[in-house]
Amino acid sequence: MASGAAAAAPAGGEHGPPRAGAVVGSVVALLLPLAGLTLVLGLPHLDLMWQHQPAHFWLVLSAAVLSAVVAYGTGTAAQRRGDARVLFVSLAFLSSAGFLGLHALATPKVLLDTPNAGFTIATPVGIAIGSAFALVSTGRFEGEAGVRAMRRGRLLRRALLALMALWAVWSLAGLPPMNGHTAPEQASGPMVVMALAAIALYLWSAWRYLRLWQHRGGLMPVAVAGAFVLLAEAMVVLVFSRAWHLSWWEWHLLMLAAFALVAWGAQQQWHEERFADLYLDQTVSGSRDMSVLFADLQGFTSWSEAHSPQEVTAMLNTYFEVAIPPVVRAHGGDIDRLIGDAIMATFNRRGDQPDHAHRAAAAALDLQRTTARVAQEHPDWPRFRVGVNTGEVSLSLLGAGGGRTHTVIGDTVNVASRLEARAPVGGVAIGPETLAHLPDAVTEPLGPLELKGRTEPVDAHVLLALAGQPPSPAATSAS
Repeated sequence: MASGAAAAAPAGGEHGPPRAGAVVGSVVALLLPLAGLTLVLGLPHLDLMWQHQPAHFWLVLSAAVLSAVVAYGTGTAAQRRGDARVLFVSLAFLSSAGFLGLHALATPKVLLDTPNAGFTIATPVGIAIGSAFALVSTGRFEGEAGVRAMRRGRLLRRALLALMALWAVWSLAGLPPMNGHTAPEQASGPMVVMALAAIALYLWSAWRYLRLWQHRGGLMPVAVAGAFVLLAEAMVVLVFSRAWHLSWWEWHLLMLAAFALVAWGAQQQWHEERFADLYLDQTVSGSRDMSVLFADLQGFTSWSEAHSPQEVTAMLNTYFEVAIPPVVRAHGGDIDRLIGDAIMATFNRRGDQPDHAHRAAAAALDLQRTTARVAQEHPDWPRFRVGVNTGEVSLSLLGAGGGRTHTVIGDTVNVASRLEARAPVGGVAIGPETLAHLPDAVTEPLGPLELKGRTEPVDAHVLLALAGQPPSPAATSAS
């Protein structure tokens, strides 16, 4: 019975699909705002008026800041993992955050003496733009399509930020059609059309995220779906509400609730890979052609035995300060993990580095050059060996709440580690697939190596130099 229950568990990990009662309760909670709106529209005397500028300013500003925090968190995760779905989710919240912030500035007698038409209508515009990003986030982004979407998403983010800045300048300058202090009626024709389109896009997007939850489980798809429903409802209320009346305050609260829901969902996740429930399948368990670099200090264990922990820590940090920048900044690698004295780095993790083998090889040579200078100053310190291998790997999300990591696994990774163990001190060993991608490489054969765990030997080489780069310390010492 236990094994059957485990087999039925969702792919999402620690947060499975909620029970039926929780689903019903969530639906009822999401419908309550519309029920309240219907009531005050049917009984207008219940739609009381309360005009309090400071309360409006801080309520709207709080919602804008919360949305910006969510946009930043999802945007950072998207860039780190190359996940287009999460990137467009972040743009949906960024759009709402920016234009909602402009709306907060329109509060009379707080920052501006009089209402500003451009700032007043900024909120429905921002929500409408966000609905388009929400729809795009539900698309299929597999393989090269995902890489292209990430490039376009970065451009769209810059364009969105530029639009917000232009909107603010245009509104403050009072240029047409934003001249004057009175915004167009929210229930006017253009506003209704825009609202209806945004409502449809948000509801469709929410449905798609509920389907994702059905497929994978997890809390974040449900939280995003709920937020999109709340934003759709905010547009409904926006169209029919009267300024400073209860119905008008309602759409402000709906937006705050939408962003708070996603922020709460993210807070419930383990701090590593908070938004993993939203990742594309290829991010969670896809495969990709990559290059993997391992670097390890030869003789580290014996050196550590003869020195204090403080001295070992100082030695490692001194090395890492010069070893990691060439890998990350100069050649675009990703540090997968640091394991004691070992560095594991990957290239082409997001699928946007077709020259990943050359990047990895150049990073390995640079790492050896920079650490060789440190070793000259400390001749008793251990030296790095580096191994690089190229091939297909599996991108995998491993672990559960309390310990989760996004890493690469497969034979390519294992061989890279084994090559490092057979590399000369101060040198770089590369596998045959890496060499095949380096027509300009200067190498010398290591010969067929019998590597632990492999039935067939690997034809390895020592990488001495690449065209246009200085030779490695191993090549210099050999000459």
